[in-house]
Amino acid sequence: MTNALVVVDMQYDFVYGSLAVSDADTIVDTINQLLDLSFVKKIGTKDYHPSDHVSFAATHDKPVFSTTTIYPPGEEKDESKALEQVLWPVHCVASTPGSEFVDKLHSDALDAVVHKGTHRDIESYSAFQDPWKITTTELPRLLSESGVTDVYVCGVAGDYCVKSTALDAVEYGYRTWVVQDAVKSVSNSGAEWKEMENRGVRAITSDELIRRLVAVSRS
Repeated sequence: MTNALVVVDMQYDFVYGSLAVSDADTIVDTINQLLDLSFVKKIGTKDYHPSDHVSFAATHDKPVFSTTTIYPPGEEKDESKALEQVLWPVHCVASTPGSEFVDKLHSDALDAVVHKGTHRDIESYSAFQDPWKITTTELPRLLSESGVTDVYVCGVAGDYCVKSTALDAVEYGYRTWVVQDAVKSVSNSGAEWKEMENRGVRAITSDELIRRLVAVSRS
């Protein structure tokens, strides 16, 4: 059992800024406790968008939180590949303060930082790959090279980037856990937890994870 921690998108814009997730600041201390544990890899992810990213309402001159349909770039519109895209406020633009990790996060404990959403015309909630599987990030390589078997995911937002990252971790063959009390979501419905469970993602609390890793270190 070789464990990795993936801390998803604990950036200023998602915690305090233009697309702040409710109560996201309350999970920073819990995530810091996890960063103190002995994982073979501790990886942070960042949305790192161009200023005219396809997910921005301003790019389409449409209202924030409306929707549009997007297609793989460079192809004729194939309805079988069409995806509904929520249009967000401008957020996490590359090299701006909003894209930085929040100050309270112990980001110096991270072994690597993976950028996603860097292509203007491709949305990437998952830290592994985009929904059309055109591009992949560095995350698959980082996990593979370290011999990881179990992936623990935390951060924001539970119903978007955390969920997509966890589901892709399962698809890549990892035993996958989401740390319940180290996640905050946009919606309060809780539907993402049932979806993840149905697709092979397991839930765990930070206390359970701490006890598990302490026991492993003593064995």
